[in-house]
Amino acid sequence: MNKEEKYELVLALTEQIKEYGNFYITDTADLTVAKINDIRRQCFENDIKIQVAKNSLIKKAMEAAGGDFDPIYDVLKGSSSILFSKSATAPAKLIKKLRRKGDKPVLKAAYIDSAVFIGDNQLDTLTKLKSKEELIGEIIGLLQSPAKNVVSALQSGGNKLAGIVKTLQEREG
Repeated sequence: MNKEEKYELVLALTEQIKEYGNFYITDTADLTVAKINDIRRQCFENDIKIQVAKNSLIKKAMEAAGGDFDPIYDVLKGSSSILFSKSATAPAKLIKKLRRKGDKPVLKAAYIDSAVFIGDNQLDTLTKLKSKEELIGEIIGLLQSPAKNVVSALQSGGNKLAGIVKTLQEREG
């Protein structure tokens, strides 16, 4: 790879880091071509972009993107693949699924909405993360719940009160 190609790759990685906001760095060393092709196919099916790149180029792209990636730099050793996705959990779920068949890919690090997760032991945590939309929906539901309870109590109390008034009227009449 010449200098021009390296520059283009760093530029493309930088744009993807900025665009997606979520990325996973994995170790896919020593996998057969067939397994790598299977991973690429499954990434495509799950709307995940995968790129194999030298660690030095990944680091340059992160530096150019301007985020706080310092904790990730330490894991940039050996062979690295970087996975990009709009979904914070899709790559983690895919990695977990792929691991049922073998011991790779291994999660080195993940960057999710400015939070850094280091190490393969974070995989279970990453599969359980909720999206921003899910969290907002839960908060709205929690905020609406007390109001619905008050309205429901007033409505049922109003029905009881109307029944009592009707009964009193019937006794007087």
